Amino acid sequence: MERSVADFLGEFAKIRSVYLSLYNLFVTIHTTLFVNMATISNNDSGRQKYEDYIQSFRVEISNVGAHMSIDSATRMAYDNEISKMSAQLTDKVAAGKMTWTDAASEAQNVRNEVMTIMRGRSTPVGLAIATKLKKEGKTLNDLVAIKTIKLFGKNAKFQKLTSIQKDMIYSAIVKSAGKSNPEITMAMVRISRVGRGLIFISFAVSIYTIMTSENKVNATKREFALTGAGIGGGMAGGALAGLVCGPGAPVCATIGAFVGGVVAAFGVDNYWN
Repeated sequence: MERSVADFLGEFAKIRSVYLSLYNLFVTIHTTLFVNMATISNNDSGRQKYEDYIQSFRVEISNVGAHMSIDSATRMAYDNEISKMSAQLTDKVAAGKMTWTDAASEAQNVRNEVMTIMRGRSTPVGLAIATKLKKEGKTLNDLVAIKTIKLFGKNAKFQKLTSIQKDMIYSAIVKSAGKSNPEITMAMVRISRVGRGLIFISFAVSIYTIMTSENKVNATKREFALTGAGIGGGMAGGALAGLVCGPGAPVCATIGAFVGGVVAAFGVDNYWN
């Protein structure tokens, strides 16, 4: 069943809360086990551990920023595709190349196909949220029933409507197939801005690290490796969590993405060192 924008924002708030909790736990453990101990025993070692902590923070910022940016871009592409599809079908009907009945059937089929394709381009976390909010697209019969009641009242029977009234229903289906939930779209626009901001912060930290490093070439390679590992590990971790927890489990996917990003980044960092 499709849910409202309030449900979408609620799921996003849960993910934000889980992520912050995980990161705070990570910082606490890291500080307790490495930074404080290293600082007591060896100042140089303590500095290195502190720098490692900063790097892990940057990598996770990149991971989150990439997830937000990818899912937002996917949503924008989805909106664009269904809008074009609806306009093209309306033009075909106006030109006498297609009936409203055929246009409505094709509109719903194409919209569901586009939804499936775009979900394949989403991050594991984005896919989990989308699946929980809307497991699958509505059938044409479902939409006919909904539009019949909306346009002609709850006691209306589609079979008893005139051909003109039926075309009104099919026309409404074609038009609605070209529209997504505007509130969710606006929310994704805001998420996209936050995602780009996080990526910018991560990029700025990388530039600072490179510029203050004695070996800038080596530092540049390391920064690219860590960022790639963090993002790739986050995607892989989220996908693995999705397989374990099943579809429509955004909190589980978020935990997987976080852990995957951290593990991959630490693995690359240890290899690099």
